[in-house]
Amino acid sequence: MNNQKANIIKNWIPNESKVIDFGCGDGSLLKNLIDQKGVHGYGVEIDHAKIQECVHKGISIIEKDIDEGIEDFKSSNFDVAIMVSSIQCLKEPHIALRKMLNLSKQCIVTLPNLGFWKCRIDLALGKMPVTPNLPSSWYETKNLHLCTIKDFEGLCESEGFLINERFYLNDKGGKNILSSAMPNTFASEGVYLLARK
Repeated sequence: MNNQKANIIKNWIPNESKVIDFGCGDGSLLKNLIDQKGVHGYGVEIDHAKIQECVHKGISIIEKDIDEGIEDFKSSNFDVAIMVSSIQCLKEPHIALRKMLNLSKQCIVTLPNLGFWKCRIDLALGKMPVTPNLPSSWYETKNLHLCTIKDFEGLCESEGFLINERFYLNDKGGKNILSSAMPNTFASEGVYLLARK
């Protein structure tokens, strides 16, 4: 994860809050939040190698598929739920978001933007895009539901989710005028802080 995105997420997490990270990978983000913000962090991951890395970092980790595992935490009352670059891999992302906002006050979601200009060029040339935020070839990807910035924000509106904050990052992981002014075309990734109305 690039520094800009990690800093955005870290700034949205209150000190000493209770956090769950769905699709936590190797636990680096959670470890950083535990060390720097004193959070009580829990990870959910399905990849065995990444789970072992979490264990070595001292992260409390549960082996679960996100599509099936969110419901298991509904009585846990988290302050923030995190899902970094995983929502497009889920079978029913809209239901996952509902469940995340039932078990936490807020959720942080990041997603690659299929409307990014480089993706559009690849599609116009008749091939599936490969970018830093969509690094796998079509036959290797875990992505099931790719979307654009407009698609995701439309989903939030139709589901009644508040977008409390948002950042649009370019393909270098930073913010610039173009990605902020015309995110559906020039942002490679969206970073969102969501809540229920």
